[in-house]
Amino acid sequence: MSEPTVLIAGFSGRVLAASARRAGYRPLVVDAFGDDDTREIAQGNVRVLPQSFQRGFGFGSLQAALDELSGKAARAPIGLVLGAGFEDAPALVARLADRYTLLGCSPETITATKSPDRFFPLLEDLGISHPDTRMVPPADGRGWLTKRIGGSGGLHIARCRARVSKQRDRYFQREVEGVAVSMLGIIGKSAAFAFTQSWLAPKPRRPFRFGGIVGNMDIDADLEARLIEIGLDLARALQLEGLVSFDFLVGDEGPLLLEVNPRPGVSLDVLDDSQGTLFASHIAAVTGGDPAAILARNWAPCPRAAAYVYADDQGLSVPQVAWPDWIADRPSAGIRIGPHLPVCTVSAEGKTAKLAVALLDERLGIAKAMLYGREKKSGKEAPK
Repeated sequence: MSEPTVLIAGFSGRVLAASARRAGYRPLVVDAFGDDDTREIAQGNVRVLPQSFQRGFGFGSLQAALDELSGKAARAPIGLVLGAGFEDAPALVARLADRYTLLGCSPETITATKSPDRFFPLLEDLGISHPDTRMVPPADGRGWLTKRIGGSGGLHIARCRARVSKQRDRYFQREVEGVAVSMLGIIGKSAAFAFTQSWLAPKPRRPFRFGGIVGNMDIDADLEARLIEIGLDLARALQLEGLVSFDFLVGDEGPLLLEVNPRPGVSLDVLDDSQGTLFASHIAAVTGGDPAAILARNWAPCPRAAAYVYADDQGLSVPQVAWPDWIADRPSAGIRIGPHLPVCTVSAEGKTAKLAVALLDERLGIAKAMLYGREKKSGKEAPK
C-alpha cells in the first residue's frame, strides 16, 4: 500500500514537508517558493503561489492548488497542516477547515491568540508577565515597538519614532532587554515541551530580522518549570493543539511572554530527529493520540543550529552551485532574490549547542562565498 499523504500549506513548506517525509508521509505542498529541495522531498507534488509571500494567501488560488494535489494523490490526504502565513487570516483558515480536515489549531484559537486586544488581557487574567502592550499609540514613542497584528518573523517589527500615529493593523509594545528563548509545545491528550534560543541579524531598517536558532539547550530548572507552567495554562485557555511555540524574553525579572504562534514554527528545523518524531507527534496530538508517549519512545535529536542567508543590499541572482547537504531551502539557479530576503537555510550539528553554533558560523561564511564568489561575514549575533 502507498504511503499516507498529507497536505501542507505555508509561505515555505520545506521544514514541514521534510519532517512529514521522515515520519513516513508523502507531503503535498503549496507554498510561495517551490525550492528545489522542497520539490525533491515532495516528489514533485508542489504547487507554487509566488505572490502569497507579499500579499498573503487567497482562498481561490489556494483551494485550486490543494484540490489539484489531492486529486492526483494515490491516497486521499489525511488532512491539511498549516505553516506560517495564516496567523492574520483566521477567516481564511475557517474556509479551509470547511473543506479539508484541519490538522492544527482552530480558527477560533488563531483569533484569540493573534488578536492583541484579546491575548494580552488574557495574560493579565492568568498572571503571566509580558511587556507593556497597547492598541493605542503611546504619547511618546521612544522606547516602544510597533508590530503588525498577526505578523510572523521579525521583519514586521520596527522601533517607534517620538510621534506615533494609530494604524489599523498594528499594535505597540514596550521594548525590553532579555535573552530570546522560545518553547516548542506539543499539545494534545498529553503535552511536552522543548527549548530553543534565537538571535538576530539586524539591519538599520530591519532591526529585528531573524538571524538563527539553536536547539537542545539546557536552561535553569526553575525557569523551565515556570515556562512549562505558562505553556500549560495557555494551552487550556486558548485550546491550543499540536505543535505550537511560545516566544519569551528572559531578563533579570524573569520571563516575559511576547507571543504565541499557534502552528509549527522554525524550531522544527532544529528539534526534529531523523524519524520525523515531531511531525508524528503533531498528528497524534490533533487526532486524539498521546504525543508525549511518542516522544518518550522515539525522540532523540542532537544539538542543532540553523540560520538564514539573506540577499544583500543589491539582491542576488542565484548562481549554479553544488549545494552541500547542510544547506536547505535551495532556490533554483537563475532566480532573482530581492534585497534583504532570505536565500537559503544553513544548518549544523555538534556535541553541544555551543559547538553547533560555532560550526554554523563557519558554514554561513562558506555559503555566502558560494553564492557571491567572495567571503562575507555572517552578520549574526549568536548567543554567548
